[in-house]
Amino acid sequence: MASDAETLLTLSGVGKSFGGTVALQGIDLAVQTGRVHAFVGENGAGKSTLGKLIVGVHEPSAGAITLDNTPVHFASPAQALERGLVAISQELSLMPQRSVLDNIALGREMTRGPFVDDRATRAHVQALMDRHDMQIALDARVGDLSVVERQKVEILRALGRDARLIVFDEPTARLPSDQVAPLLALVRSLAAAGKAVIYVSHFLDEILEVSDTVTILRNGEHIRTGPTARETRETLVEGVTGRVLGDQYPDIAPPDRAAAPVLSVTGLARRGVFSDVSFDIRPGEVLGLAGLVGSGRSEIARAILGADPAEGDIRLNGALAGASIADRLAGGIAMIPESRRDDGLMMGRPIFENVALPHLRQLSGALGLNRRQERDEVTRACAATEMKYAALDDPAEALSGGNQQKILFARAAMGDPVLLIADEPTRGVDVGAKQSIYNQIATLAASGKAVLLISSEIEEIMGLCHRVLVVSRGRIVGELADTALTENALMTAAFSGT
Repeated sequence: MASDAETLLTLSGVGKSFGGTVALQGIDLAVQTGRVHAFVGENGAGKSTLGKLIVGVHEPSAGAITLDNTPVHFASPAQALERGLVAISQELSLMPQRSVLDNIALGREMTRGPFVDDRATRAHVQALMDRHDMQIALDARVGDLSVVERQKVEILRALGRDARLIVFDEPTARLPSDQVAPLLALVRSLAAAGKAVIYVSHFLDEILEVSDTVTILRNGEHIRTGPTARETRETLVEGVTGRVLGDQYPDIAPPDRAAAPVLSVTGLARRGVFSDVSFDIRPGEVLGLAGLVGSGRSEIARAILGADPAEGDIRLNGALAGASIADRLAGGIAMIPESRRDDGLMMGRPIFENVALPHLRQLSGALGLNRRQERDEVTRACAATEMKYAALDDPAEALSGGNQQKILFARAAMGDPVLLIADEPTRGVDVGAKQSIYNQIATLAASGKAVLLISSEIEEIMGLCHRVLVVSRGRIVGELADTALTENALMTAAFSGT
């Protein structure tokens, strides 16, 4: 932590309302140079909104913002950027078809008279990389870079515009687990260089590792701000949710090993992706698929659903599964996809349509779709997931990330599946929503459903699964259960084929 930290930015009584909805109220805090200041809270707590107020995306409805002891009012991000305030979100604003050089220098090219001086521009960008020890090939196409490298390009572009305060909004939400540490080191290096850094994240372990100061928000209100060194995971959870953290993972009774398998996979293969995948899942069992990102976990799940072609034998309750997604859905498979936005939800359509979509045939009779039955069953399914919403006619995009995820669970449960495939079911949701999702998985298992769980969070795999299959380079390289299921054993197996 920098010892000579100075207050750069102050918020006094800041509030923000969207129509009749109060997103933030009475926020008082100070942001200092040379430190990482974390914002933490559940979905809808206001942390991202607060970050956007600071960089001019939103204008405050109440209160005052002071920069360098002078009141400021930003009507746009461009105005905030002129004063050195910039945000880097998980959805990066880069030109993927252009080079690293073009993206970093855009709008700040070196000129000779009326013309761009390419040689001077290149030298300027290279000097910027050298100064901040972030090296990326200048002529590389941004679309070909890893997520971490693209984030570096975004950061370098901000630094090239003399950024003094950088807001990171969920920067690791899309990162493979092995790329998180370099990103956190980069954040720390920016603070060490005298920048003020605001770090917004759902991941409490990251908050504890990277930040100097933490602000806890709940329902748009400021709960407390203080040194991160005084916080623990338990105190953060209590502050975020308003309740004491008990056992995070629910007890799930062991399955009957003598029971006939719900799902039997034999010799599943897809050329160049995975091969020789064989396993069974029994009623009431939560089976984990673990491994590094890119190991083939999600691809195996998609093949079981029928979304991607694959060779091999897939049986549901002893019967050969149909070839198409429709056949396998009808046979009792449901899936929570890895990306709810890309593969799971129609974001602009109503909640009830998103939940009911796969079940319209069952809800229809001789006179067509039974609207009353549809509403009743969707309402029950949403209540079972403890989803928070104003009206079923609201679009899915109006809900927080955790509640959007619950739409997918409500949809799956409404079909009474025999097998749920849950691929990263808690990605991008807060700690309170995670607990609810864990309870949903436990409830499904307790009712005799089989669950195939894919997660990049080792604690999640170990806390929920009866048995874990470790995947590396498209092959199952280990099976762990009971006392053999340890973090060390899991990671050793995951890296064994790399």
